[in-house]
Formats: sequence, structure tokens, C-alpha cells
Amino acid sequence: MSNKSVTRRGVLKTGAVAGAGVALPTIFTASSASAFTNEPTGGTVTLGFNVPQTGPYADEGNDELLAQQLAVEHLNGEGDGGCLNTFTSKALKGNGILGKKVTFVTGDTQTKSDAARASAKSMIEKDGAIMINGGSSSGVAVAVQGLCQEAGIIFMAGLTHANDTTGKDRKKNGFRHFFNAYMSGAALAPVLAKEMGADRRAYHLTADYNWGWTQEESIVASTEALGWETVNTVKTPLASTDFSSYIAPVLNSGADVLVLNHYGGNMVNSLTNAIQFGLLDKVANGKDFKIVVPLYSELMAAGAGENIKGVLGSMNYNWQLENEGSKAFVKSFGEKYGKPPSNSAQTCYAQVLLYADAVERAGSFNPCAVVEALEGFEFDGLGNGKTLYRAEDHQCFKDVLVVRGAQNPTNAYDTLEIVEITPVDQVTYPPDHPMFGGAEATLGECNEGA
Repeated sequence: MSNKSVTRRGVLKTGAVAGAGVALPTIFTASSASAFTNEPTGGTVTLGFNVPQTGPYADEGNDELLAQQLAVEHLNGEGDGGCLNTFTSKALKGNGILGKKVTFVTGDTQTKSDAARASAKSMIEKDGAIMINGGSSSGVAVAVQGLCQEAGIIFMAGLTHANDTTGKDRKKNGFRHFFNAYMSGAALAPVLAKEMGADRRAYHLTADYNWGWTQEESIVASTEALGWETVNTVKTPLASTDFSSYIAPVLNSGADVLVLNHYGGNMVNSLTNAIQFGLLDKVANGKDFKIVVPLYSELMAAGAGENIKGVLGSMNYNWQLENEGSKAFVKSFGEKYGKPPSNSAQTCYAQVLLYADAVERAGSFNPCAVVEALEGFEFDGLGNGKTLYRAEDHQCFKDVLVVRGAQNPTNAYDTLEIVEITPVDQVTYPPDHPMFGGAEATLGECNEGA
């Protein structure tokens, strides 16, 4: 007798007892009538959009959700088509995915790994989602990517910047379009050397989870290679809203640069506190004090206001890019929502289209067919210029932007200016780089859930 039973959504669950009474964990597999998990059988296909709708990264999550909804409209032939008109792959026709109309369900990650896994699990088990897209935290991304690997579902990561996502925690069923912490360090270092010199002493405040840790590691490595000294590295809780007690010690540390390895509301608050303490008006070691924000977004810049003026950082994308894909996306997003898109919006939009395109090119929703279609895929026309989805780790490689807070913004969205477009060769590293898990880090096998 089998100990398996089929749920109403066609997803198998293992029963509580097997053999000599040993409890088995709940797993996701396909029913005997399906070849893989949540194989679409009707006229629609369901995507799961898992974003932070509450918590410190909620602003990013809201923008992601707007972009995901726009992507669904374009896939279904609604609106102006956006990047379907500029994407170098011409597989998408605006008639859904493989002729099936695209629908979606949403979940709230709360910027918490457990909550994110629970919402993704619900979308897979109860709603029949065949792909999960989104998230604005690397802790969330790693957790949900692991769940999707177990489930036999494709995970198209949203805003996740930690090296771990396509490093030591890489998975065959997971893909990342966003850049990573190593790339930020590699892009920023030459600009920091040019503008601040090689004789600097840096103090790091770091969000205490896997993104912050790998961001700190990457920036420390790149700046120490310039000749900078790292004075101190201090971890801060993700739930922090007031960073005054962390800023005060910087003044007496002997540092002349503060590196804020913070994101979202954390960065807005920590930078605001740093400005309130007058750090940018100080002179230390005979040098004007500087602040660096390694990972920027337009939403953070808007939240921080005038405090970001002159502050350097890096980005995956900026709406001011002049390539055809970017202009098409900015036009569609702007006409629908009355504002330009953030880089978190752009990466989630791109990931939805990349998944749909891979299904079309593969001629199947089978996750292993999708994996094969995405590995080594080179493309253009989605806003970042020429891009490669590297087969060895499922990381996208493309040019990286170095930006600074605009000194004289002309409008509410002109808060950041592009300093340099760093060529992809400068930010490329081998798949077995030590920061990414070394030779022991592997993708493993594709899981179709069967």
C-alpha cells in the first residue's frame, strides 16, 4: 500500500507513518497524472509573486509587485507590450505562456525567512503556482530557493544581493538576475580609489544577516586591496530603526569613511542618523569624512532625501539608462503607475519575462526543461544591456552601475546620477571563487517533483 494521498491541487503529500512508524516530512511531488509539480492542465497557468508587503523592505516589495503585474499584462497581450518589443528572444507573442493565460497569486514575505517559506509553500500547495518570483532579502531568497528546489518548482529570485544566493546556497531550480555583493565591490573599488584615495580608514555598519555579511566581506576585500584599513565592523539587527547608538562610536574610532552595509528603511535611517551626527561635516586624519552606501535603490534615495547628496554606491539598474529595453520598460511602467521603476521593479519584471520565454523556447513547463533553456542563455533588450545567465551557478552577468546622490536633482525621481557603467568583465569571477563556496559549491540536480 502506498502512504501517499493526493490533495485537491494535485500535489502529493507524504503520510505520517512509513515502515516501522518513522514519521516522514511533508514533501512536494507531482501526482501520477502529472509529469511534474503543478503541471498546468487547463487554459491558465499560475505564477506566485512572493514579496515583502510589510516589514523594513516593504517599499521595495510594493514596487516589485507593480512590475510583476505589469509583466503579466504584457505576457497576456495587454498594454503596450513593454520589453516584449525589445527582447532579443522573440519567443513571446503576447498570448500568455504556451497559449495559456497567465494568472498570479501573491504572498507577503514580511522580510522574514520563515514567513516567506510559508507563503511560498501555500502558493505552491494551495494555488498551484508553477514558479515563484520575488523577494527583497537574501535571507528570504536562500530560504525560498531551497523550498522551491524541494518542491520541484522554478524560483526566479527578486532583489537578492548576497553572494550566497548563487554561491554556497545555489540550487539547480533557482536563478538570479540581480547582481551581487562581489560585483558591487569590484565596481566601486576603482571609483573609491579615484575619488577618495588609497589611504583611508573604514568603519562598517552591517545588517546582521547573510546579505550584510557577504556585502561587508566583499567591500572589505576590495577596499583593503586598494590599501584601505578596516577599523571596525559592527553588526546591526535588521529590525533596527534608530542607529544613533551605532553612529556615535564612529566619531572616536579613527575612521574617515563610514560604510553602511544597510538596505531599504535600514539605510534611510542609518544614513539620516549619520548626517544628524554631522559626519559629512567632519575632518578625520586630515581628510574630509565620507560615507559609502554599497547597494543603492531609487526608493532608498527618495527616502533619504538630501542626505544622499554626493554619497557613492552601486546599482543593478537605473531608469535613466538610455538603451532600448530600458526606455520601453520605463515608458510602460511610468504610463501605468505615474513614476519611474526602481531597480527592484526592473529585476522582477525581467525575471518573469525570462521564465516565460524559457518555457516558450523549451516548449514545456517542466522545470528541468526550463533550467536547460536558461543555462548559458545570452540576451539583450530587458534594460541592462547584454546579459549572460551563466550555466555553472545561474548568476546573470552584465554591466554594473556606480552611482552617487545627485547634488542638484531636478525632480523627485532624479535623486541619483550614474557615475560609471562598469563593464561586465571587471565584475566577473570564476564559479568556484572562495566567496561563493569554492569548489564544493554545486547546483545539484534539477528537481521536477515527479
